[in-house]
Amino acid sequence: MDINLPEVLAEVQAVCARYEAALVGNDVAVLDELFWDSPHTLRYGVGENLYGYEAIQAFRAGRSPQGLARQVLRTVITTYGRDCATANIEFQREGSARTGRQSQTWLRTPQGWRVVAAHVSLL
Repeated sequence: MDINLPEVLAEVQAVCARYEAALVGNDVAVLDELFWDSPHTLRYGVGENLYGYEAIQAFRAGRSPQGLARQVLRTVITTYGRDCATANIEFQREGSARTGRQSQTWLRTPQGWRVVAAHVSLL
């Protein structure tokens, strides 16, 4: 298996940067777009377990746009072949000393790269 093919890694880095901008800017339309529209998609958050695209979409629609700014401390992206990748970051929310962690599994779909599983937690 080819790990971190340069062109695939660049694609995933770009979509992860787009996701981060949408996250801190509360661009719900882009966040919805970047999750795989499937009942198999899941997102474990700090205070919620979401199963299926519809649950994730409803969470995003109801989430407060306040307090989303954060500083990314470290990012590790690894691609596996041409169609699968993981992205892991450590972050700190503005005004907080706690470190957060975010992990995502990305899959290349006919619509483009999409998050198929995500997890967010705080240390």
